[in-house]
Amino acid sequence: MSSLQVDTQFPSVTTVLTTDEELVVKLTDGRTISVPLGWYPRLAHGTPAERSNWRLIAQGQGVHWPELDEDISVENILMGRRSQESNQSLERWLKNRSLDNGPTTRD
Repeated sequence: MSSLQVDTQFPSVTTVLTTDEELVVKLTDGRTISVPLGWYPRLAHGTPAERSNWRLIAQGQGVHWPELDEDISVENILMGRRSQESNQSLERWLKNRSLDNGPTTRD
């Protein structure tokens, strides 16, 4: 009996762009994937400057936004998985954010 091996390696991220409506990720295989920014509430609540401050993690298999404490994997983007953060956690983050930075406003 033979077994089937499935390649679960996802392409890496090369570039990340955000607009007020979308997260756009360019991948090493040539694809450009866009998803609604609302899928990731921390990004949606971030300023354009905070959203543009990202770095690759896990050899390009994910993206990290240090000022927003957000990590998103290529796998989750490709699989159409939205943020799994609970409303309670997001509300706590928003409250701490407003205490640290004053009122939350978007640029």
